Amino acid sequence: MPQPHPLLRGAADIQRPEFRGSARADPRTLGKNGTGKTTTINILSGYLQPRAGQCLIFGEDIRTMRPETRARIALLIEGHVQYAFMTIEQIERFYARFYPRWNRDAYYGLMEMLKVAPRQRISRMSCGQRSQVALGLILAQNADLLVLDDFSMGLDSGYRRLFVEYLRDYAQSEEKTVFLTSHIIQDMEKLVDDCIIMDYGSILVQMPVGELLGTFRRYTFTPGADVTIPAGDGLYHPSVVNGRAELYSFDSPATVQGVLERAGIVCSDLRGETLNLEDAFIGLTGKY
Repeated sequence: MPQPHPLLRGAADIQRPEFRGSARADPRTLGKNGTGKTTTINILSGYLQPRAGQCLIFGEDIRTMRPETRARIALLIEGHVQYAFMTIEQIERFYARFYPRWNRDAYYGLMEMLKVAPRQRISRMSCGQRSQVALGLILAQNADLLVLDDFSMGLDSGYRRLFVEYLRDYAQSEEKTVFLTSHIIQDMEKLVDDCIIMDYGSILVQMPVGELLGTFRRYTFTPGADVTIPAGDGLYHPSVVNGRAELYSFDSPATVQGVLERAGIVCSDLRGETLNLEDAFIGLTGKY
């Protein structure tokens, strides 16, 4: 397996980022609207100049990258731009001429799985069907790095899960690196190896998904009257709703209990629970 390459150092309006990826690793950027996910993609693509630092992919600066290195990167931007007057067959033949490593089997394999007719014209397709075509064209480029910005746009839950499973098997069997951004967290735990959670220009967490889900917990307890739970000291987004206190932390139950007791808060019935990726995301970024 090749050594990890630095994917991003520095960014416009993004503080302290440093992403690293390697073959068969699928990092994913999660964040609310406006937190910098698409800005990150634009920097990775060379469309934006970092205000500080460098954006390096495969060891080369994205803005001065050699064409043969850039050919190893496949990009899906938000909105899924396509030539709508073409049919499924026509657009595949058109794209194939620009990519020496073109893999038509990857394209038609996904089209067959999604039951898209080869002679169907793109202009007559739904938004979800157009998204499927765009995803197939990305896979067929046979790139070493796939950068997918909000790839699930327009896909219903069934097709989204189908594509996630197809992408997972494709990336593993072909030893590809996939960099994803998304608003939708469901179905992703089985796909991504590492996650980067952003919140309005800064990175809150960057770690393997397994480590995040194994260490980040939601804690609840019954507070006394008029109790205010302080944030900080490893406690995320404390709140009291309907007489039940809730907070999130990477710390152990004993450590959390100690922090609360030092603040004069009684928490004898403190209870911790593990989280799925969506709940962990909400715990780190807040519900609103």
